[in-house]
Amino acid sequence: MVIAAVFTVASAPAAMANDSTHAIPVELKFLGEVKNQLQFQLDLEGNAEENEFVVTITDDNGLSFYKETFKGEKITKRFLFNVDEFGDSKLKFQVTNKKTNESVVYQINQVARTVQDVVVNKL
Repeated sequence: MVIAAVFTVASAPAAMANDSTHAIPVELKFLGEVKNQLQFQLDLEGNAEENEFVVTITDDNGLSFYKETFKGEKITKRFLFNVDEFGDSKLKFQVTNKKTNESVVYQINQVARTVQDVVVNKL
């Protein structure tokens, strides 16, 4: 019997501009589990004018436990979360463009399920 964990990453823009050229080019990916830690990668692509971003991570109670400002045109940041501490919590990643004040929010949910494989072999 195998226990599998499924992670869903949902994206919802917190503020939408009328012009789609101002959307924040951001992507959050679940990379897998490494040594009992969940690994996520956040990729940001800015430009010369709009290249300063604030990344905030909050739990499902709204408690902010990570906040950092990044400046650059191509930013990659990896995050590790202990599986035991994560539990059934929901995490929110919010990325805000400091110049335009536009935000993109990702919510991470963990769903555990049991998978059982049955194999029949002809002898």
